[in-house]
Amino acid sequence: MLVLASGSPRRLSLLGQIGLEPDIVHPADIDEAPAPQEQPRELACRLAQQKCDAVAAHFERQGTNAVILAADTVVACGRRVLPKAEDVQEARDCLSLLSGRAHRVYTGVSVAHGSDRWTRIVETRVIFGRIGARQLENYLQSGEWQGKAGAYGIQGKAAVFVKSINGSYSNVVGLPLRETAHLLEAAGLSF
Repeated sequence: MLVLASGSPRRLSLLGQIGLEPDIVHPADIDEAPAPQEQPRELACRLAQQKCDAVAAHFERQGTNAVILAADTVVACGRRVLPKAEDVQEARDCLSLLSGRAHRVYTGVSVAHGSDRWTRIVETRVIFGRIGARQLENYLQSGEWQGKAGAYGIQGKAAVFVKSINGSYSNVVGLPLRETAHLLEAAGLSF
């Protein structure tokens, strides 16, 4: 049995691309605030592990033998972790910061099966071109930024902002598929 410890529709869709459909979707409820001085890379890794451990503990208490898959994606400009934008001003601030600059997207992926744990961190470098004022306002009006780390989804209208990408595209969407597949295979899933 595969349990996805995330409520992200993007992660669910990405798993479907490689022929996987979780038996259960059970989002983890943890505090996602960064620790003082915590680097973006370490934050993504820690959150993925904590989500995985929390959901694994839930199913272990029920006596269910399940493979748990958890992930957390962090968008960072330098050492600054960008939020999942909750309002238009926060989205505007994020996208203005990213305009014409390089940033990094880190996704921590953690898999648990019984007492075994596997974790990987994947990094992708993304460069945005300059975002014009009209382009920014049109994107903000679309509402597509809501709930997305860094206030954008590369798979949607924000694709027009991307000048170049170095690394895993699916990582920027929210789940690095190659690395995720390897971890699930290590846990005994075949697909």
